[in-house]
Amino acid sequence: MEKPPLPRTWMGPIVMGMENLSPRDLRDLIRSGKWRKPTSGACTGYVQANLVMLPQEYAFHFLLFCVRNPKPCPILDVLEPGHVSPRIATGADIRTDLPKYRVYEYGKMKAEVDDVSDLFHEGMVSFLLGCSFSFENALMRAGVPVRNVEEGKNVSMYITNRNCTPSGPFSCPLVVTMRPMSPAHAIRATQITTRFHLTHGAPIHMGDPTEIGIADLDHPDFGDPVTIKEQEIPVFWACGVTAILAATSEKIPLAITHSPGHMFVSDLKDEDLTLL
Repeated sequence: MEKPPLPRTWMGPIVMGMENLSPRDLRDLIRSGKWRKPTSGACTGYVQANLVMLPQEYAFHFLLFCVRNPKPCPILDVLEPGHVSPRIATGADIRTDLPKYRVYEYGKMKAEVDDVSDLFHEGMVSFLLGCSFSFENALMRAGVPVRNVEEGKNVSMYITNRNCTPSGPFSCPLVVTMRPMSPAHAIRATQITTRFHLTHGAPIHMGDPTEIGIADLDHPDFGDPVTIKEQEIPVFWACGVTAILAATSEKIPLAITHSPGHMFVSDLKDEDLTLL
């Protein structure tokens, strides 16, 4: 499978105070073209989501793919054909309210754009899937460092050697995010994220990356490399970019997704998902 090209690196930290924006305020900034950065660390405490838009005739098999692979593709919302305002974000428009989108035709990326209003049509079905950015706030509140937030970078993402369960035209390997931690912090992170089952839950692996097919942590398939300090180990979570690889099947005439790291920010609180 030909993997999509790397997203442009986000250079520099989040602007001071942006982490305290409300989701509506952030979506307004995005819609007006004033925010084009990744959303890691933004709107602290609110659920972020991966986006996949597909023609209606492929929606059932993609929904089945998500059901069969709930760890990387936990479903937060599915919009009816032609609908643009999710239940999880009042007044939002998924055609305009993400910092960057990617457009694929028959499995090939054709463009990275800021607005997909001209491409969206009445037959498009949209899926919003849980994102690991949503549990980063819980980790930091517990004193567990999140290196990509500390360094103002997009999270490191890697394609693994683990295959997802296919459905119809949709099949792909599992993608993971990586956050380096001390062994003690890794244990605490596992305890914390287990509660967040709709945003990928507990890690799928920690330690030797070659066991899941990752040869070089300094060269992620998506996102940015981060510093791994002495005595730290890499900790890996299932990642919603898996859904992008699945949706970019060569059989699909049109698929629209978020650009990796540039998520949809909902009105749901992170803690709300631990109660579902």
